[in-house]
Parts: sequence; structure tokens; C-alpha cells
Amino acid sequence: MTGRTYELIYILVPEATEQQVAELQTQVEGIVSRMGGTIEKTDPWGRRKLAYEIGKHKEGFYVLQVIKGGGELMKELDRRLKVVDQVIRHLIVRVDEEQRVVQRTQQHRQATQERRRVARGLPPRPDPSERPKVTDDDGVDGLDGMEV
Repeated sequence: MTGRTYELIYILVPEATEQQVAELQTQVEGIVSRMGGTIEKTDPWGRRKLAYEIGKHKEGFYVLQVIKGGGELMKELDRRLKVVDQVIRHLIVRVDEEQRVVQRTQQHRQATQERRRVARGLPPRPDPSERPKVTDDDGVDGLDGMEV
């Protein structure tokens, strides 16, 4: 199993019962476990209005799942969800690459900030006492007297 992280979101018909939603979630969990993946999070969003009408449906029951697994697992999930009549739409998105980019950007910013602080003769990381206080015109801490 690779360490790739995917988000699977699927929309069921609005007439789907709690039992039908649970059955589909169980089917997805079974496929994921058989193919060597893991489900990290399941988040049923509930019944919501669709952005546009799909077929005759104006609403749908949304479910989001975060899955760790490989490409073959995602191909199998895609194939299976295409044939389920209750699923109006589904989408699988790989999110681990975006998470790596965010982490690299944060590390780069941290290193740049530390270099600048050292160049000014300060310690690499600021002390909590160095934070500037926000004061009003009266010299009072906070922004209670601020006019909007």
C-alpha cells in the first residue's frame, strides 16, 4: 500500500434512507480493506441542495471519506460507484500532494524568518514576550473603543 491520501465524495439520491447510506459506506469500507487501504475519516454531510440539477434531482445526500491507498484501489472504487444506482455523482481527488506543497511552503517561510531574525542579531524563534500589544488611542490594551 502506498501512502497516498485521497478524498472521495459521493452524492446519493435525496430519497436514500439512513440504512441505504450505511450499506453503501459498508460496501466502500469493504472494498478499501480488501485492497489494502484504510479509511481515515467518514463525514456524512447530509441532505443538501445541488449546485445544478442532475437528472430530476435538485438535492442529494453528500458523504465525504478520506482514504489512504493506492491507485488501483481508487480505480476499483470509481468502477464500483459508477454502477450503483443510488449514487448521482462521485469524485475522487488526491490530496497528499497539496499537503506536501503546503508543508514545504511553511518550512520555507519558517527558515526565511529565522534567517532574517539571526541577521538582525535576534534569536531564531521569537519569545512570547516579544509580541507587540495592540492598544487603542487611549493607550488601553485591546480594541474595545474602536469605531466602525
